[in-house]
This record gives sequence, C-alpha cells and structure tokens, in this order.
Amino acid sequence: MSQYDVVVIGAGAAGLSAALVLSRARRTVLVVDAGAPRNAPASHMHGFLSRDGITPGNFTLVGRGEVIGYGAEIVDGTVTDLVPDGRNGYWVLLADGRRISARRLLVTTGLRDELPEVPGLRERWAIDVLHCPYCHGYEVRDRPLGVLGGTAGAVRYAQIVRQWSHDLVYFTRPGVLTATERSQLLARAIGVVEGNIEQLVIDDVDRLRGVQMQDGCVIPRDALFVPPRFIPNASLLVDLAAAVDEDGWVTTDPTGRTSVPGVWAAGNVVDPRAQVITAAGAGSAAAIALNADLVEQDVRNAVRDLDHGLLPRPTASVNPKEPA
Repeated sequence: MSQYDVVVIGAGAAGLSAALVLSRARRTVLVVDAGAPRNAPASHMHGFLSRDGITPGNFTLVGRGEVIGYGAEIVDGTVTDLVPDGRNGYWVLLADGRRISARRLLVTTGLRDELPEVPGLRERWAIDVLHCPYCHGYEVRDRPLGVLGGTAGAVRYAQIVRQWSHDLVYFTRPGVLTATERSQLLARAIGVVEGNIEQLVIDDVDRLRGVQMQDGCVIPRDALFVPPRFIPNASLLVDLAAAVDEDGWVTTDPTGRTSVPGVWAAGNVVDPRAQVITAAGAGSAAAIALNADLVEQDVRNAVRDLDHGLLPRPTASVNPKEPA
C-alpha cells in the first residue's frame, strides 16, 4: 500500500488550497471529501479577489481541476477514524473500509450552522435568510432587512448589518434588551420588534415577504440576517485528544499545527470567522508548514541512513576536477 506525504480531509477552500501548494511542492497528496460543503445552498460567493460572484460549485470545480493538474488525488469518502501507525504517521480509515497511510494529516472539515427553531428558517438559509453581511449584504443593500436577536453579540451584529440598509428591524424576545442596547439601536434608527416569531412568510414567487409574529402581525422584510451558533466538525481532532480552548474549539499555532504530532487543521474547523478567502490563505500557510516539517523528517531519515552506511544515490552534478 502506497503512503501519501499528506492526506487532506475536506475539499473546501482550505483543503484545496493546501493540496495545491503541497502538490506544487512535489508532495504526494490525497484529498478525501465527504461532499457536503457548508456554502452549497448559496447561489454566489463574494469577497474573493478575482473570483467575486462565482458560484460555490464552480469555485470547487476549478479548484479541484487545478489540484489534480499537479498530480494530487481527490477521492469521495467519509473519514471515520485517524489511527497513529506507530511510525510517526497515521492510518486514515474510511467508512467504505478503505485504509490509507499518511505521513502527515491536514483536517479541513469546516463547521455547521445551528439555527434557531423558527419555522421556515432552515429552508430559506443562504437564499434570503443570511448570516454573513460581508458575503451577502451588498446584494440586499437598501432593502427592508431584519436581524434575529437573542444571542450574545446580536445587537452589535445588528449594528454591522445597519451598514447595508437604513431600513432595519431587530427582532427579539420581550425583556431581553438592556437599556444601553435599546439606546444604541434607537440612536441608529434600528426598529425593535419584541415578541415570538411564528413563521417566515413567503410570497407566490418564492421570496421572503416578511416575518409573522405570534400575534399574527407580519413585519415586511426582504431578507433576514441570523447569527447562528457555529459547531465545528472537529470530532476527528477531538478523538485524537487535540487541545481545545475554553469554548471547545481546537487550538493551533499560526500555521495550523495542532497539539497532536503530525496533525494540522485549517479553515472553519478551527476558525469560525474564516471566510472563503481567509480559509484558502490558512490552507496555504498550513501547506508550507507541512512541507517544511516533512523536509526536516527527510533530513533526519537521510542522516540516519548515512550513519548506517546507506549512501545516497549519486546526483547528476559533475564532480570538480582536480587541479592540474
């Protein structure tokens, strides 16, 4: 069975970017992808220089083609376990029974969004129920917008969304807002609706028409921004006993190195704030660090072999001539 220098788990922006850098560094790379990208429901992605407005599907398709073009391999599958092999590497076990050998691992499995229990919210996710104003705010600028409150930092989040529209309503349960928060919302003309949401109202052409409250009142809105709870898809890292912070997120150094020897992580699995472009950058940084780490091991192995009398293969360089 062949051994890969690096197995990358996840084929999003971070994983594909890392695979591209590593394959160009002439490393053997396998990318394993479960095929469930977080941004799949979105019609377009924005904020990625030179790729603004591309669909997530096309972005991934182009990225896969570039990675494969440099010799990396991509397979569809779900990784169920990562097992140390006793030789400073790992066995990567797939749900279909395949077992893959890797010298190093890069986990880029992303996160999932946990949404409030409001009828219709999940079905409209990434259509007119949105999370990131930097990703989607410009497309709904100057339209009637809403922000679903009730979570820590939601008022500050509403103040950010206010940058894209003067017609903004903040929805919250009664008795939640502090006097300071209420004053801040009033100061920027952000309307406040207190009460329980019954459902979202969709019109005949499949667009959000408004938010219906429990008393039957409908507040007309064209889009609703919702700060979800981020849940990292980090079970593979947790099972390896990777160190986590006080919020339960796996910690890394600036290059993505985890506390587990030989294991890196990049993108939303360790950074909930990462956008596509920053996730890609994190993947690139991890790849450079991974290659350097592998070079260090290659040097140690070569010196060990030399000490045991195993001479390296001769190079094509010409030995200097002795002086006449």
